[in-house]
Amino acid sequence: MKKIFFLAICLLIAGSVSAQRRYYHSQRGYNNSRNDDNSDFYTPSVGFEIGANVSNMVSSNSGYSTGSLAGLNVGLTFDLPIIYPLSFAPEVLFSQKGYTANTNDGNFTQRTNFIDVPLLAKFRVAPAFNIYVGPQLSYLLSTTNTYDNGFTTSSEQYYENNNGHKSYLDGVLGVSFDLNRNVDLHARYTIDLEKTDYRGNTYVPNYQNQVWQFGVGFKFK
Repeated sequence: MKKIFFLAICLLIAGSVSAQRRYYHSQRGYNNSRNDDNSDFYTPSVGFEIGANVSNMVSSNSGYSTGSLAGLNVGLTFDLPIIYPLSFAPEVLFSQKGYTANTNDGNFTQRTNFIDVPLLAKFRVAPAFNIYVGPQLSYLLSTTNTYDNGFTTSSEQYYENNNGHKSYLDGVLGVSFDLNRNVDLHARYTIDLEKTDYRGNTYVPNYQNQVWQFGVGFKFK
């Protein structure tokens, strides 16, 4: 059911882009007659982005220190103008998260793979500067835990957390800089709005993912 839900969101976004493209193409004569700096704002776009994640976790558990883990984010982006300066900017991303921890028994690393669907409001606050804010739906694909006690290293992989959950709600805040009409640089901060594991222990604590994302986007209008 959850997979169907995420697929439905992707199809809805794609359908919205197609419908808006047809609408704005029908209004092309009006748009082309505009000579102000915002004339390009009203053209919907589909894009591609790739970047890096720097992730860690927020937890009330004590007894060990955590460190950041680098990962990849890559996927599709959409820009659906509503009314200047507001756009709806959903995305569908593959995103790697996780953290490292130093425990009394050795080093622990958790790597998680997610499909993230940010549903963002985009505000153009200057000709080349935008602010993003909104919720994000995250769907867990897999988790790999690696234990290193200094003598041996072992790993285990599973496909849901200890609560049996795979879907999470996040909050997103970010900015982007348009290098030109087709390329932008962006940065954002994402944090889980719910804890991943309410049965945390010494190795896998009760925590929330937090991720700094940096990347470059390419738009096709």
